Amino acid sequence: MAVVAFLAVAEFGALLLGGAGSPLVAVGSAVIDLAPPAAKDLMVGLFGTGDKAALFVLMAVVTAGISAGAGVLERRRPPFGALVFAVGGALSLAAVTTRSGSGTWDGLPSVLGVVAAIVVLRLLLRRLRRWEAAAAVPSASPRPAATERRTFLVWGAATAVAAVVVGGASRLGTSAMQAAATARRAIRLPQPATTATPVPAGASLDVSGITPYVTPNADFYRIDTALRVPSVDPAQWKLRIHGAVEREVELTWDELLALPLEEHMATLSCVSNEVGGDLIGNALWLGYPIRELLARAGVRDGADMVLSRSVDGFSAGTPLDVLQDPDTAAMLAVGMNGEPLPPEHGFPVRMVVPGLFGYVSATKWVNELEVTRFSDAQGYWTPRGWSERGPVKLESRIDTPRDGASLTAGKTVAVAGVAWQPHHGVKGVQVRVDDGEWQDATLADSASADTWRQWVWRWTPTAGSHRLQVRATGTDGQVQTSVERPPAPNGATGWHTVQVSAD
Repeated sequence: MAVVAFLAVAEFGALLLGGAGSPLVAVGSAVIDLAPPAAKDLMVGLFGTGDKAALFVLMAVVTAGISAGAGVLERRRPPFGALVFAVGGALSLAAVTTRSGSGTWDGLPSVLGVVAAIVVLRLLLRRLRRWEAAAAVPSASPRPAATERRTFLVWGAATAVAAVVVGGASRLGTSAMQAAATARRAIRLPQPATTATPVPAGASLDVSGITPYVTPNADFYRIDTALRVPSVDPAQWKLRIHGAVEREVELTWDELLALPLEEHMATLSCVSNEVGGDLIGNALWLGYPIRELLARAGVRDGADMVLSRSVDGFSAGTPLDVLQDPDTAAMLAVGMNGEPLPPEHGFPVRMVVPGLFGYVSATKWVNELEVTRFSDAQGYWTPRGWSERGPVKLESRIDTPRDGASLTAGKTVAVAGVAWQPHHGVKGVQVRVDDGEWQDATLADSASADTWRQWVWRWTPTAGSHRLQVRATGTDGQVQTSVERPPAPNGATGWHTVQVSAD
């Protein structure tokens, strides 16, 4: 109960202060910051886009264990149990006050939470001792012990209910979240000055189980370091461009929307995506070219990287030449599939850079671009063991049939999926069965080289177990490698393989 009281009081205090002082979010973020790449890969591999929920569950289990131990310790050797909570509060305080953008009063909720936890701990232990004392005294009536037992349970239940109500209310949202949500609903995005190439009618194959050519916003993968989605009021948003530039540039939301915006269809993927994984999606983006803003600032000679920063402290180091390349549709995006960016995908503004993994380019909730050098600065993931540069690799995936599927022998089935190689595009896909000859699949159309392409191959299986493999060929002649590598440090490689059986 004591730890529940700590979280409830601390989270409610954070709510009153705008949400920045949440110890739950701060400690979770510290865990993410300190975790080695192997731990990140493990969490994403096991839970995918549910990695944050899994982290919270893990934190709850560990916290409950520590709390139970503290309670036993306080009962047997006071005040050491209370000291455990004090130490935990100090760690929470450190996590909160060292977060990017923390304010003077953000540590107060952690302090109040520790006080509440120690008070509840001692009150409940006092009631428990009275119950035990009443039960130990011989009496013709069991009422005294029953009364103390009931009192202890009522106190415990009341504490739990109050903590859940207060803590739950604090998680429903802050005034900043409500303001951002209201502002987003009121936004009407301007018409683009340059529209994207229309999606060809032949871009979508009529195959059951294949991935849609355009990924709906609700289904688009989300992998980032934000345990609580940042709430940014567009009226307060500003972008600062500084560093190795001739002049600093500041851009407001209204100024950004007044610029000639462009549309571009692009496939984005996460570096943590395993071969055949689903941490990838294709969407229509609306935004303004980053190269134009860099030109306005005037980049100085010698710079080779742009360090983008998010309101939540995340940063990414992107090669300058990629952002300046007129053939790369690198943009500050404000729209996704015809609507303002969803909050979890960076509202109000994020970076979209086709051809680079998100960890070096796709900064959400972006508010700063610093022109610098790779030798002078690093993005968030580079000191944690990931490569400085993360170009997306030529890849392909089998969507249907699924691994382990049972098929009917002698009945033709569609083996289908998607393949991608941003900038170059895909010109061929091949499938083989049981290490046999490679067979050419039929490719669907695509809106641009920056998007994936659907493909299909018709196959009539014979009875037995079979192994299906796929590989792609880029328009540059590159053939997808068979060498199997894990996601770290710069993206997984290998041929996607599924096992099926036919009866």
